[in-house]
Amino acid sequence: MDTTDVNEAAPEYARKKLLTYADYAAIDDENRYELIDGVIYLMSPGPSVAHQETSGGLFGQLWTFLKDKPCKVYSAPCDVCLNAEGDNDITVVQPDIFVVCDLTKMDEKRCNGAPDFVIEILSPSSASRDNLLKYNKYMQAGVREYWIVDIRDKVVRICLLKDGKYEMTDFFDPPELSVNVLDGCNIDMTSVFA
Repeated sequence: MDTTDVNEAAPEYARKKLLTYADYAAIDDENRYELIDGVIYLMSPGPSVAHQETSGGLFGQLWTFLKDKPCKVYSAPCDVCLNAEGDNDITVVQPDIFVVCDLTKMDEKRCNGAPDFVIEILSPSSASRDNLLKYNKYMQAGVREYWIVDIRDKVVRICLLKDGKYEMTDFFDPPELSVNVLDGCNIDMTSVFA
């Protein structure tokens, strides 16, 4: 997702204190935001066409695989309260794509707690946040598998949670990748990167 640093366009009160999900949800403008450790980040205007096509290709394959299975796939914009603290959560993200297998985490507004699988598609303004800040947040929250997809260089970094830490492997222009937390799920990356 495209995001910029803490935003001057955010409402005045949002720049003066740490926010919770309740504060975040009360912001009444046409912008999209994420909230990380109580600090609000403005998301850039719509993602690029390449970003949309990549996201659609990944989402479509996951949706087809998960149809009639207990896990469900979601795409942005859909809020994820990573700390499972509901209206009091101070970290609310909107992953490009995420899969939840414990559907009790889902309510009519958001996901409460760590998804099982998250995909972020890099863009120039989100690369450092996705590779550092969100990487650490997802790891701390217990996201079991995290993919960072670089569409420009056709690289997918797969981060698997082992003993509370991510083990990372980079795949360069892979023809196919397996989703480790979804037994039998293989993603055709040739079509995604076409």
